[in-house]
Amino acid sequence: MDEVHVVRHKYYNENRSIRQIALEMGINWRTAKKYLVQSEPHREEKRERCRPVWDKVGRRIDVLLEEWASRIEGKHRITSPRVHRQLREEGLEIGERTVRKYLAERRRCGMEVYIPLIHRAGEEAQVDFFDVLVDIGGVRRKVWKFLLRLMYSGRDYVRLYDHCDQISFFDGHVRAFAHFGGVPWRLIYDNLSAAVKRLVGLKDRELTDAFKALCSHHLFEACFARRGEGHDKGGVENRGKNIRLQHLTPILAGKDLDEVSAKALFDIEQCWAGKVNKEGRYLRDLFEEEKALLRPLPAKPFEARRMEMVSISHSSTAQVEGATYSLPSAWARLDATAWIGPVDIRFVCRNEMETRPRQGRGQRLIYYRDYLKELSRKPQAVRQVAPELVAELGTTYGRMWELLVKTHGELQGARHLAGILGAICDHGESVVTQALDEALARGRCDLLPLQRYLSVQQVTMDSTRLPEGLRGLEVESVPATEYNALLAGGAQ
Repeated sequence: MDEVHVVRHKYYNENRSIRQIALEMGINWRTAKKYLVQSEPHREEKRERCRPVWDKVGRRIDVLLEEWASRIEGKHRITSPRVHRQLREEGLEIGERTVRKYLAERRRCGMEVYIPLIHRAGEEAQVDFFDVLVDIGGVRRKVWKFLLRLMYSGRDYVRLYDHCDQISFFDGHVRAFAHFGGVPWRLIYDNLSAAVKRLVGLKDRELTDAFKALCSHHLFEACFARRGEGHDKGGVENRGKNIRLQHLTPILAGKDLDEVSAKALFDIEQCWAGKVNKEGRYLRDLFEEEKALLRPLPAKPFEARRMEMVSISHSSTAQVEGATYSLPSAWARLDATAWIGPVDIRFVCRNEMETRPRQGRGQRLIYYRDYLKELSRKPQAVRQVAPELVAELGTTYGRMWELLVKTHGELQGARHLAGILGAICDHGESVVTQALDEALARGRCDLLPLQRYLSVQQVTMDSTRLPEGLRGLEVESVPATEYNALLAGGAQ
C-alpha cells in the first residue's frame, strides 16, 4: 500500500513520468502504470486447485473409518499414523501429512456450530450437580454441590450435600426458590436419574413421579439437554467449575456441611453483587428486574422427602438405605413410615414421631435412651453399654456411674444404675437429675437419698383436666388435730 501511495504521489504531485518513477523505485513500468489506475493493489482470490490424490485417498479413508467405527471404544481412537500405515499396506502412496490434514478437515466439517442464545429475565435457569472436596470436623470428604443458576442475572444458589440423590436434588430446588424469592419459568437439566426414569426414542423422556410432582407444585417447565451434549446447558457447566476454583479453593473447612455451605454461598453472593455485564450494568440490578418476572412461590413449601415403609425389629431397630437406626422400645415389632430427608429421617409410628440424623450405608445409629425401660430390668446389659448410655444422659450420670463403680464395682454399680433408669421411667429425667445432683453433693451414691428426694416431689395437676365447676376452688391445709377433734365429735 505504501508503494502505491508513493507512485501516485510522484506522478500526480511531482509531475514525474512513468519511466522515471519505475527507474527510481526499481519496479516495472507496467506495475507503475497499473498503480495509477487503481489506488489499492488488486488481490485475486485463491482458486482451489485440483487434488486427485486427496480425493482418491479421502474416499478410502471414509470407508476405513466407517468399518472401524464399531471397534472403537473407551480410550481407543483412530490416529493419522494408523490410517497412514493402513493405506501404505494397501499400496496407496501418500504422505502422513496429507492424511493428517484430511482427518482434521473431516473433523472440522463434522463439528457442531453453536448458536449465540438470548437469556430473558425470569425465563430460564440451569441446574446441575458437581463433586467437590471439603474438610468436615478435620476429615476431608467428597461431597456434592447443587447449583441452580439464573441465566439472565447470573445469580447462583449453591448448597452442599452428602448424597447426590433425588432427595438432595429436590431439597436444593426448594431452598434455591426460597433464596431467590420466586420460581423461573423454565429449568434446564441433563438426563439425570433423579428426574428421568428412562429415555424413549430419540427425544422423548419418561419422568419420575416425584419429579413431576415437583414441577407441578412450582409450575415450571422442565427442559432437558440432548444425550451426551452437556454444553446444551453450558452456562451452569462452566459456572460449576469456576465456583470450585474461585470459591471452594483452598478447600473449605467447617464443623458440618451447613456451615461450609453458608460460607461458600456468602462468598459467591459477595462477588456477584459487585459484578457488571458487558453493557456495564450491575448484575444485582438485573436480578431486581428479573425477580419481578419470576413465578410466585407456592403457599405451602414442597416436602423434599421420600416415603418408605419400614418394619421395626424385635430389638427396636429399623433399616433404611442400608443403615440401622434405633427407635423407642415401645415400637418394637411394629410397622413405621420413614420420611427420608437430605440430612435426617423422620419416623412415624402410631401418631408418634422420632427424628434421626441420616446415616450412610452400613452405619449404625443407636440411642440407648430408647431402651431405658428395658435396661432398668437388665443390669448386665447396663454394664455393657454404660459408657455410651451415661454419655447420652449427661455429665451428672457420668459422675454417678464413676462413683458407683468406685464404691460398689461394675456389677453392683450396674444394678444401682438400673434402678436409677427405672426412676427416670417412673418420674421423668429432670426430677431424677436434680435428685442425683443433690446426692452427689453429699457424696452419696445409694438409692435411699434418691427415694427420699422423689417422695417429697409434689405432683401438680393441670387445671384444664379438672371439671369446670371445681377449677376456682382452693383447699386449705389444716392441722391433723382438727381432724381428730372432728372424729371425736362424730363418736359422741
